[in-house]
Amino acid sequence: MAITRPLRGVCIDPGAPAAEYGGDHVESAFKENNGGYPTSIDAAYVMKAIVQERFGSPGEVLSLEEVDRPTAGDDEVLVRVRAASIHVGDVYMIEGLPNVMRPAFKALRAKNGVPGTDISGTVEAVGKNVTRFRTGEAVFGWCKGAFAEFAATSEDTLAAEPDNLTFQQASAIGVSAMTALQALRDHGNVVAGQKVLVVGASGGVGTFAVQIAKSLGAEVTGVCSTRNLDLVRSLGADHVIDYTQEDFTQCDEKYDLILDNIGNHSLSDTRRPLARHGILLANGTPIHGWFGGLGHIAKAMVASLFVKKQGRPFVSLPTSEDLAALKELAERGEITPVIDRTFPLDAAPEAIRHVGQRHAQGTTVIVIDQEEGTTNSPDPTDT
Repeated sequence: MAITRPLRGVCIDPGAPAAEYGGDHVESAFKENNGGYPTSIDAAYVMKAIVQERFGSPGEVLSLEEVDRPTAGDDEVLVRVRAASIHVGDVYMIEGLPNVMRPAFKALRAKNGVPGTDISGTVEAVGKNVTRFRTGEAVFGWCKGAFAEFAATSEDTLAAEPDNLTFQQASAIGVSAMTALQALRDHGNVVAGQKVLVVGASGGVGTFAVQIAKSLGAEVTGVCSTRNLDLVRSLGADHVIDYTQEDFTQCDEKYDLILDNIGNHSLSDTRRPLARHGILLANGTPIHGWFGGLGHIAKAMVASLFVKKQGRPFVSLPTSEDLAALKELAERGEITPVIDRTFPLDAAPEAIRHVGQRHAQGTTVIVIDQEEGTTNSPDPTDT
């Protein structure tokens, strides 16, 4: 059963006309008269959200609650969320894995306890210093507290939504797409004519990596399971390897870059198919327990000091410039987000558990069921 949180502050005058507190000026009205928080449980001032108060399994620690609707600060945009995508990092932050990272995860969590980062939606209100967006405009980007009906975030973390994408697709251009872009362009220095191997080519990062590598002019090989071969080919991969039938570490082909999103082979084995001046970027590894997964990262870090073929582990940091770059790629049709499955907000724990199993084809999306609909296209189709 959902838990309803008490609202804070002093209730507004119940006899006042509703219009007096409506529209874009509702936030300033409450701030000026009531300290910013109404106590009446009114649909205009509360929202439904997925809330986390401790670490653990999604089904045990997440609940659908009614909480205070956020307000936009002077430099912020209040977004009515239409869709929010899930990446594997969300799963680790909710479960608190590896355990040693829990203090950092707590610090990164939204103040209201709502998880999630990648969103798309429409602008509900803007702060007085915001100049790039207007009310009603479709936007996408990142924030804290994405798994909710509303989210407030800096205008620098948002971009105008591409007209050729649905809200669901736009929400998928987040951490996973940013990771693929920065890995290939910045850390792998991929240029036209090079050979790139993407391990885990059908996952959230992998589906973007295949497409971005092709946009950079590379010859791309994707590693995936039998059921995903056609999907990876459809993304533009020149070659595919079915890992259930063939071990890519034993292949005769040589690659200029290997982007490993899985991490289930030793680093030395994974480097074996590299060309003489090739680079391995180890982006993925199973995470568990107190330090699980960090050992693999530490080994890659140490190896990068002595082995030229070992790329240094990196953390993807979202930037407004890269969000703009991904928008351009989407508008040109060079990347199209792959939507695995969609879930309603109240099924978010199931959706997050599904992503944690690491068998999703592309990106899993939470769709916020609001009256204006869930797409910015009259005839949406998911990839």
